[in-house]
Amino acid sequence: MATKVREELTYDAPAEAVHAMLNDPKFRERVCERMRVIRATATVEPRGSASVVTIDQVQPAKGLPSFATKLVGDEIRIVQQETWTSRDHADVDVTIPGKPGEMSGSADLVESGGRTVETVELEVRVRVPLVGAKIEALVADMLRKALAAENAEGRDYLSGS
Repeated sequence: MATKVREELTYDAPAEAVHAMLNDPKFRERVCERMRVIRATATVEPRGSASVVTIDQVQPAKGLPSFATKLVGDEIRIVQQETWTSRDHADVDVTIPGKPGEMSGSADLVESGGRTVETVELEVRVRVPLVGAKIEALVADMLRKALAAENAEGRDYLSGS
């Protein structure tokens, strides 16, 4: 079973500007700073007509329940890869190397009247007997907070702050 997460992030900018922002490694590193990750790198690679954005980050496990920290330790390494197949669509895969969990789904940009909505839909899967669903709920909550931080940083970025 998987936990589904769907979030809409709104930006007062055309889709082309939002796409450029989401494909800017410096923006992605600013998001990681805002989230107070321990360390992070962001890269963007062109692949034919697509681009692949990779964010490799390490977050503290502080504040997680003990059953979760037993599984992940003091730090959690998360590798997020977005394959932007067009200006408006990315396939998203998130892994936690060495741990039994991942997320996959998509990000889509829709522009209307100069505003763009980024819709992120992901399925969170944690393959751990008995506590998998609890950990999925924790990961989904962390994901929502990360997307809120990205949205706030994106609004600042697009406004020139």
